[in-house]
Order: sequence, then structure tokens, then C-alpha cells
Amino acid sequence: MPSTPATTAGSVRIRPSPSSGRCAPSGRPPHLLVTEFPDFEPAGNQGNDPDLYEIENRALDPDGLLLDAMRSLAPWRGRTLLDLGCGSGYWLAIYAREASSVIGVEPDSRLLQRARDRSAGQVLHGSAEHIPLPDSVVDVVHARFAYFFPPGCDDGLAEVLRVLRPQGTLVVVDNDHRNGEFAELLGRSSWAAPQGTAEVTNAWWAQRGAVRTEVMSEWRFDSRADFERVLRLEFPPDVADPWLADHPGVVGLSYGYALFSLDAT
Repeated sequence: MPSTPATTAGSVRIRPSPSSGRCAPSGRPPHLLVTEFPDFEPAGNQGNDPDLYEIENRALDPDGLLLDAMRSLAPWRGRTLLDLGCGSGYWLAIYAREASSVIGVEPDSRLLQRARDRSAGQVLHGSAEHIPLPDSVVDVVHARFAYFFPPGCDDGLAEVLRVLRPQGTLVVVDNDHRNGEFAELLGRSSWAAPQGTAEVTNAWWAQRGAVRTEVMSEWRFDSRADFERVLRLEFPPDVADPWLADHPGVVGLSYGYALFSLDAT
């Protein structure tokens, strides 16, 4: 699980620009200033089929390697954790086993009620650039495949750093575009283009002082049928179908993650 410092700096503090119009430069909660979330784009996987995405969530990282890496970068036992872009709230209950308090923020109203129904913590309607919390109230922020697809993410980063307490940590979970079978499929998929390239993503985080950590894990499904359905949820037919034909009978694949962690000051 190699960790490489992206730059010599380990933390950064960015304040929203008053000219951006998206964040509150005074620290005033942004939800008082906006009624919609222009930074939100619905997810094509969970947004289209949240029930199938639940099956995907249950199949990923079966040995807990990703969670262990996230925990080592920013332990959340006894701390306040914000899950930014929490979706249907699948991970909220898992974080709540150790965290003293868990907060979910989700912009998609279709998923918001699902998250509220399954979580004992707060689930708020907001987005990365509009987090409905006051300054310096959380210790750890997780963003799992949510918003941070550089470039163009500085407003959201500033907002996250606003709500983090000093020495708090943002951990972003992204795909490793170079290692693992999932990365090979991403490289062939037109659907993955909006996520950007590894070069752009790595450079953007490096310029902001983040640390990049690689984790090699896997997908492991209970059945071939579930695996096929999820692969077709994530990839177009011209990518998913040939891969499935070349790998008969398998119920999973190797999956590399790239974590980007950044400390508030």
C-alpha cells in the first residue's frame, strides 16, 4: 500500500473567493445563500439504479483493505465524520461503528430519503460547494467517487476545508487508472472520460499538497448474474460484453484505488 507525498507540503488552507458566488467567504453556512446546487451532476450508476448499486457496494473491498487504508490516513474512532456525497447512505452505518458522530451530505433528492431512512445520524441536503454546516465542526471528511474529478474543484475543496477542524483530514477515494482490471476497463470506456486522466488528477492534488496512496483490492460478488449486471451498470456494452465473454465464470476482478488525503491547518 505505497504512499507517496504529492508535494513537500502536507496541508493547505484555501478560503473561498468572494467573487466565486458559490461559497460564503465570511464562513456563513452556504445553504443560507443558495437554493440549488450548480456543482451537482447526477451519478449515472447509483442515480439510475440505486438497488443495483447496493449490490456493487457489498461486493467491493471484501477484505477491508480500502477501509484499513482510509482509517490509517485519518482515524475516525471517537471523532466526527462527514460523508460528502453519501448517496443512499450505505457507508454511514459502517462509519458509525467507530465514529462518535456521522453526518451525511447528499445533493440528489432521490437518494436523500434512502440515506435518512437507514442512518441514525444527520443526513443533510447539500453538495461539495454548499455544505450546510458551520465552520470547523468535523474531524474527517470522506468523498468517495463524489465531486472531486479535477480540475475545477477548488470551490469544493475550500468548502471542505472550511468545515474541517484544524488538523482535520479530507480523504478522497478515486479510481486508480493504472493498476488492476477495473483500470483496464476504465481505459476503454467512453463513460469514464468525465473523470479525467490520472495525469491531470495526480497533478491537481500534488499542487495542493495532498498525499496519494494506492490500494489494490477487488470486487467479489455472490453470483455471476450480479457481477454481470453491475459491470454493465458501470461500463457500456462495447466494453463490458467483450470482457465478460473473455472471462467466463468469474465473479469479480482486481480493483485499484487511489486515495488523496489532505490536512486542514
